[in-house]
Amino acid sequence: MSDKQIRFPFRGLWEGMWLTLKTMLKPAPVTMYPQVQEEPVPRARGVIALDVEACTVCMLCARECPDWCIYIEGHKEEQPPSKPGGRPRARATLDRFDIDYSLCMYCGICVEVCPFDALFWTPEYEYSEPSITNLLHDMDKLTYWLGTVPEQPKLEKS
Repeated sequence: MSDKQIRFPFRGLWEGMWLTLKTMLKPAPVTMYPQVQEEPVPRARGVIALDVEACTVCMLCARECPDWCIYIEGHKEEQPPSKPGGRPRARATLDRFDIDYSLCMYCGICVEVCPFDALFWTPEYEYSEPSITNLLHDMDKLTYWLGTVPEQPKLEKS
């Protein structure tokens, strides 16, 4: 046996206890959540917001969703011709757009596939409900979250 093992028995135990004591006396690096809210990073995925005016009821988002958590209903309305003597046109109008956040896995496929930029990520992360059945958010709630979408960064000139 070496001299170190004879002089300092249980050296590992003492070093561990000393580290525990030092760590125990430091303040905890915890954010007191209800009183202090953290600012999410700019590209954080919170909830999905809907721009009703941009939506054309093409249903690409609902078809591409792997969880089938988007429910869309719409109808066609006849619009007057844009020029005199022109032909009247049919335009799709959105009746229902719901997202079931109890099923959503926040993959972002619906936001990426939307050809008309009607869906956006918002930094909102506080939307918990006491019952799982209340996580089906309708068009009004999704439109309300549109106001929290941050401004998109400008593209760099190359």
